[in-house]
Amino acid sequence: MAQQGYSIGRDTTVTVILASGAALGLGKVTSFDARPMVSETTIKALDGVNDHLRFLEGWSLTMEMERRSPDLDSYWASIEANYYAGISDAPCTIQQTIAEPDGSVTQWRYQSCMLKFDDPGKWAADSTVKQTLSAVASQRIQQA
Repeated sequence: MAQQGYSIGRDTTVTVILASGAALGLGKVTSFDARPMVSETTIKALDGVNDHLRFLEGWSLTMEMERRSPDLDSYWASIEANYYAGISDAPCTIQQTIAEPDGSVTQWRYQSCMLKFDDPGKWAADSTVKQTLSAVASQRIQQA
């Protein structure tokens, strides 16, 4: 629900869809950040006129969540077990849905994602366990 024409954090939902088609339980997602990865090259010509090239290298994603189940920990345990058993990790897809201020809905699909469990969380008395998951994606495609 946008406020006064501004998008706010509660306007978006994020779903991680594993290669099996199952959704990965993320707990209570509290933030999502997506940034394009871009490299640039300058061609310095003898005539003094420089050309600039841009290369798109995918997307860098970060999600923070409050732990509500062992799902993310169990998923990462299976990734580790497969790694040490010589089984390759299948990429996943991340779907972001945004309720826009004008009432429309925008959807983005991040393709060929590789997940990284950055922080399983700190356990402390009288405190929730905050977890961080990041990913790199090969491409972002608009679905709606």
